[in-house]
Amino acid sequence: METYKLSALEPKAVFHYFEEICAIPHGSGNTKMISDYLVAFAKENGIRYIQDDLNNVLLFADGTPGYEDHPPVILQGHMDMVCEKDADCPINMDTDGLAVDCDETCVYAHGTTLGGDDGIAVAFALALLADKSIPHPPLEVIITVDEETGMYGAAGIDLSMLKGRTMLNLDSEDEGVFTVACAGGARATLTLPLERRAVYGPCVKLNVDGLQGGHSGVEIHKKRANANKVMGELLSRVQKLMPVCITKLEGGAKDNAIPRSCTATLVALGMYIERINDITAQLEKEIREQFDEPDVRIWGDDVDALGGNALTTEASSKVIAMLNSVPNGVQSWSADIPGLVQTSLNLGVLRLEEELNMTFAVRSSVNQEKYALLQQLKGIAEMFEGGYSDTGDYPAWEYRKDSPLRELMVKSFTEKFGKAPQVVAIHAGLECGLLSDKLPGLDCVSIGPDMHDIHTSRERLEIASTRRTWEFLLEILKKL
Repeated sequence: METYKLSALEPKAVFHYFEEICAIPHGSGNTKMISDYLVAFAKENGIRYIQDDLNNVLLFADGTPGYEDHPPVILQGHMDMVCEKDADCPINMDTDGLAVDCDETCVYAHGTTLGGDDGIAVAFALALLADKSIPHPPLEVIITVDEETGMYGAAGIDLSMLKGRTMLNLDSEDEGVFTVACAGGARATLTLPLERRAVYGPCVKLNVDGLQGGHSGVEIHKKRANANKVMGELLSRVQKLMPVCITKLEGGAKDNAIPRSCTATLVALGMYIERINDITAQLEKEIREQFDEPDVRIWGDDVDALGGNALTTEASSKVIAMLNSVPNGVQSWSADIPGLVQTSLNLGVLRLEEELNMTFAVRSSVNQEKYALLQQLKGIAEMFEGGYSDTGDYPAWEYRKDSPLRELMVKSFTEKFGKAPQVVAIHAGLECGLLSDKLPGLDCVSIGPDMHDIHTSRERLEIASTRRTWEFLLEILKKL
């Protein structure tokens, strides 16, 4: 597949390294190649580095002339990306690079996520470290793995050798928005053992597709339907007319991505496809009315099979009831910050194999609410005689009232661009909370260029915004 050169874009060094990153598979859990690339970069440029057993990489640079004795500044981002692609995309994201392209305004990838979250942070860091003419204090660069699947790199990294207590996190997606606090979170998985048997009858495939999807933190409040929950409602309506025996059920790919599609195959005893499509047409109409989902499609297809190894009607009813019992979406709003989601969860992955698996991304800026929601999910699992587990628990990044870094950045941004930036707390998770626990007294602000539809194949990185963010980053480093 043809790839495209980004090196003609400005800033050239940033897009040069971003293009090199895009050529290396670097999905979460598949970071060895990108980690080794960072080590090779360090060796080539004479930069001290540490690569740990998790594949996290630390890079160290002395201050440039006149800045040698300044306090170190930490730059931080993550090397992994969310791997999502269109159904007809031939790229194997475990082994292939991305088909990167650009137009006059944005960089994107054909048929896949771009990985601007957070490849642009890595590109910023490499462009800065490679150019010895850029003035800056001593730099300590933290590039972590597996942020997107639970912040495991940040949780496991050893930062005891770092001296810096001022950190610029480069994992935000809105230019001119300074993030200074974020929610904590965890991944919860519910399981349900199920009985199968040979069942005979007409087979039907139910389809939910065309939803917007998106980031389960940034876009959880944007009236975007969850395909797994829509399928739960669809199965419930079909079941009211006729007992069903489910053979397959599959939706979503990542717990932190709102699922865009879900399919279910079932033996519908005595059910005709015309009656099913009456149900799907009505539900599709309701989803369009209730959510911002203009392209949603819900329909049924005849399957060229007569029965199969399916769940019993009792087990199928249990699956449908459990799927409709679990909560999803915004659970509470912040009383202190207008418009900020305080607690939410996203049913990101739904799989029926030997057992039913439901995986959720749970987020809250209030630890008590986070744990209460996890307990609610555990209670539902117990009610249905299923299993429960949670992993990747990470703390909230709490707002710091006294922040010299924030004050400097707000003043500099206002002077440079003639308008004040927004200073916000966000519902999405950042590694700053985990890293703050490891670096007591850390003063941190998160910034980044404009990106759109991250975690989807429609992801876009704005070129002009990337240039402005780079220039602002260099200005802040010069003032530090």
